[in-house]
Amino acid sequence: MAACEGRRSGALGSSQSDFLTPPVGGAPWAVATTVVMYPPPPPPPHRDFISVTLSFGENYDNSKSWRRRSCWRKWKQLSRLQRNMILFLLAFLLFCGLLFYINLADHWKALAFRLEEEQKMRPEIAGLKPANPPVLPAPQKADTDPENLPEISSQKTQRHIQRGPPHLQIRPPSQDLKDGTQEEATKRQEAPVDPRPEGDPQRTVISWRGAVIEPEQGTELPSRRAEVPTKPPLPPARTQGTPVHLNYRQKGVIDVFLHAWKGYRKFAWGHDELKPVSRSFSEWFGLGLTLIDALDTMWILGLRKEFEEARKWVSKKLHFEKDVDVNLFESTIRILGGLLSAYHLSGDSLFLRKAEDFGNRLMPAFRTPSKIPYSDVNIGTGVAHPPRWTSDSTVAEVTSIQLEFRELSRLTGDKKFQEAVEKVTQHIHGLSGKKDGLVPMFINTHSGLFTHLGVFTLGARADSYYEYLLKQWIQGGKQETQLLEDYVEAIEGVRTHLLRHSEPSKLTFVGELAHGRFSAKMDHLVCFLPGTLALGVYHGLPASHMELAQELMETCYQMNRQMETGLSPEIVHFNLYPQPGRRDVEVKAQPAAARDRGEPVLPVPRHRGPQIPGLGLGDSAELQPIHTGPLGWLFFHQQCPGSSEARA
Repeated sequence: MAACEGRRSGALGSSQSDFLTPPVGGAPWAVATTVVMYPPPPPPPHRDFISVTLSFGENYDNSKSWRRRSCWRKWKQLSRLQRNMILFLLAFLLFCGLLFYINLADHWKALAFRLEEEQKMRPEIAGLKPANPPVLPAPQKADTDPENLPEISSQKTQRHIQRGPPHLQIRPPSQDLKDGTQEEATKRQEAPVDPRPEGDPQRTVISWRGAVIEPEQGTELPSRRAEVPTKPPLPPARTQGTPVHLNYRQKGVIDVFLHAWKGYRKFAWGHDELKPVSRSFSEWFGLGLTLIDALDTMWILGLRKEFEEARKWVSKKLHFEKDVDVNLFESTIRILGGLLSAYHLSGDSLFLRKAEDFGNRLMPAFRTPSKIPYSDVNIGTGVAHPPRWTSDSTVAEVTSIQLEFRELSRLTGDKKFQEAVEKVTQHIHGLSGKKDGLVPMFINTHSGLFTHLGVFTLGARADSYYEYLLKQWIQGGKQETQLLEDYVEAIEGVRTHLLRHSEPSKLTFVGELAHGRFSAKMDHLVCFLPGTLALGVYHGLPASHMELAQELMETCYQMNRQMETGLSPEIVHFNLYPQPGRRDVEVKAQPAAARDRGEPVLPVPRHRGPQIPGLGLGDSAELQPIHTGPLGWLFFHQQCPGSSEARA
């Protein structure tokens, strides 16, 4: 401590001595004191940046709330997974938006086109309720009871239509002697001259494989008439003559019809269909489909009492002022076709008036951009639309309404019905996607193009397209060669791609083709083809068509014959390769869930009925009941090869 204190005192003494000693050169004491008491300040610290403060106004308070990060900085701060998920979601939304825009654009385009067409040609239909009803009530409709309406006066004598096959010759006959008499040739010369040139194929004879098919002067199309067509005269109401002697087959047909008709009359009168087991009815359109369907049948069978009763229902109860959607195809062939057939047979103008009214109500279905009609139309509001689940229509439906609409134009003198269906026929004729005359099953109503390409069948959804080609050609007097060419090409396509032979009996059948792969599957609907082929041969087509018709008819018979019940299934499969113990025709097992949807199958008691000759089943044919209900027994025919054992 002493040493330290000594050092302190020594230091202090030295410092004081220095402080009190005047500086050399006579410097003042104050300067010396300042130098000693205030040493120079330390140098400022070293900084790597420069701070600059900017003023943003008088109210700037240095708040940080206004400062925000940019979107790019926020995006970069996200993880890679988050960014990928956001990109995927945006791409998915963009894809869905494009699909929605395409469908919405097609829908609005079709809607705009439909509205434009409605403005151009709004049909004046009695009782048609507009989609937007007017504010003022419609005037009351006059009495439309057919008994109180005046009969339409005759304007000209209806020309007799020659029926039957044409004359086949090596060369065309003389125009003056074609019908056999000079008098008829003179009348033909006095008739109006067809403005088409002589080289037009509609005027010349149609040659096929060396045979000359003469155009007939049968059904005259409205397109070949004058600019303003006139209604043909209504024939006088016909009466059924004295019935001829009926053989046992004819009586059997009448008895079966009356059995079914009595059940319909008792439990489902005026409704669409009968449900025999539950003794009730079902409705599809609510327009009495079964009753209208049966009108021509009752007239042909000579059932005058039943026909008059049904005619009275049509007169009093059949009205089309209903807010109901109907299928264009089904309602055309069953309602429109049934009314036209009843008119042709009976000559009763009631049926023609009803047919014209109903035909007008079906016309909105044709107001599409592609001219391919919608499948459904509301006969009360006039609004048409495709099926709820797709925008496609089946080819068979849009090409199997031509006969009825063309005939309606011929009878009424209104060309719009025929023009609508002929646009469909012409459109189908020029489409791509066919295979040697065979057409796919579906077509889009918006684009007018075939869909589900590469699938070809003569079964459901395509069958009647081929049938109506031939029948339209016959209906038009055999003058529309395009229809005949399409039909003949299609038959050749069937021979090339769809025709096969089964094992072991070598049955000829028509299969299906899906993307180049053949399927030995045949719908029972294909059994329309033998009759169509025979009809073509009757009207001058080659004999080879009849040979094919006979082979296919044998196959259709075997489809019934080789079943245990004697009834053909809806779909059969054929064996293409010989295998011991297997038949030509087989039915694939139906899933239990599908079987359970139908009515239960009752035990089948063995019942040996009396021999019925002429059934084509041999001497041991029998009637076997399979179900008994409130309407009686339901029987099927079964070949009994001598065995008394029951067969399920």
